[in-house]
Amino acid sequence: MNGRASHRRRTALAGATVFALLAATGTASAHGAIGGGIETPIPLWLLYVGAGGTVALTAGLLALGDRTGPADAPRSLAVPFWAAQTLRNVGRALGLFALVAVLAGGLLGQQIQSENVATVLFWPVWLKGLGLFALVFGSPWRVCSPWGTLYAALTWLEGEPPAVLGSYPDRLGSWPAVVGFGLVVGVAENLTTLPRSPRLTAALVAAYALAMLLGALAYGPAWLRRADALAVLYRLFGRVAPVRADRERGGYRLSFRAPWHACTRPVGDASMVAFVVLALYTVSFDGLTETVAFRNLLAAVPDSVGPTPAAIVLYAVGFALFLGSYRLAVAVVAALGESDASRRATEAFAASLLPIAGAYEIAHTYPFVLRNLGGLVELASGGLFGPNPAAALSLPVFWGSQVLLVVLGHVVAVVAAHTVAVSRYGRVGGRRAHLPLVVVMVGYTVLSLWIISQPVVN
Repeated sequence: MNGRASHRRRTALAGATVFALLAATGTASAHGAIGGGIETPIPLWLLYVGAGGTVALTAGLLALGDRTGPADAPRSLAVPFWAAQTLRNVGRALGLFALVAVLAGGLLGQQIQSENVATVLFWPVWLKGLGLFALVFGSPWRVCSPWGTLYAALTWLEGEPPAVLGSYPDRLGSWPAVVGFGLVVGVAENLTTLPRSPRLTAALVAAYALAMLLGALAYGPAWLRRADALAVLYRLFGRVAPVRADRERGGYRLSFRAPWHACTRPVGDASMVAFVVLALYTVSFDGLTETVAFRNLLAAVPDSVGPTPAAIVLYAVGFALFLGSYRLAVAVVAALGESDASRRATEAFAASLLPIAGAYEIAHTYPFVLRNLGGLVELASGGLFGPNPAAALSLPVFWGSQVLLVVLGHVVAVVAAHTVAVSRYGRVGGRRAHLPLVVVMVGYTVLSLWIISQPVVN
């Protein structure tokens, strides 16, 4: 079977999955009561079984019917130089303006979370909103990174990229980005009250910007590409996007692709594997902190320890377990595929986790982003205009969309992992090697649905 037929089959499979999930989530949430929670007319365990079964069925159909063949040439659209240059200039200006607004607002504005541009802009719109943009259109960070723009200005003044200490050390990998993401997103955003303080938010952004600029001056532009947690995060999220932008004669060429296409390429090294697993784990842990079970766990912590230090310890231990579980699963995959290169296999399969992380990120944060976009417009207009795009979103519809997004993310991940397995171990070996990852993904589907259900389902 040729590549075109294979692509049609995978598209049809994804479409059938969407149809099935729409039916399932509609049944579960259509009669819910808006308020403290919704009542589901079917038991949640039945939803979990159906969702996990959908992921397992996808893997089974791929194993039974997949053939390899040449891929279709992607459809593309050219963006001329003048349009690309305009977009780049606008992006750079917006990035710098956002940095100045966060710093000025945090230091000089009212110290009220919902009335200060620092807290309304940075956490929901900048940090989360750009992540959602990257998942749909690809990473915008090469253009709108404010420290990237400042470094480019210094490069223009110097005539060459400054790199006082020479080339970026390969041994660093992307470990600085792993640490930065864990501290800023994993700890500061999710486990502290820092996002409620405009002044502390501005201080954090200033410290991070200074670290990025000093690192770039020391090691050149490679620092901004490999050590900036936001650059790495948005670049990885951009792999899931159905749109890819490539430079072409000063402009861009936009190519359209399946969401699993770029998730079949290996990540660079062990540090990138750790970053992918950390991104997936962190968005899940963020949802877990909103459950009654997690709050009860923290309530049992002795007063001498305190809830925040305990939560940080739980976050770190959980990440270690997540990373270890992934490595163990891939080691089993390599053994079943009759390969001893388990280290390279961890890099090969890591990107197949990105659709799960991306889908959960969208499901968990899109109302938060929409609501604060309206708040940002209200602040910018001086209170004259304050739209709330999330106001029309009922609780049953929101929860149904979460279920749909989470399961679709796992379906795309199964397709990506299957493609990697077949390309590495052949069709027979690939089907056998893919099985452990399918088991893990089915289990994680159920866990993710349990997490998102706890805050909204009675």
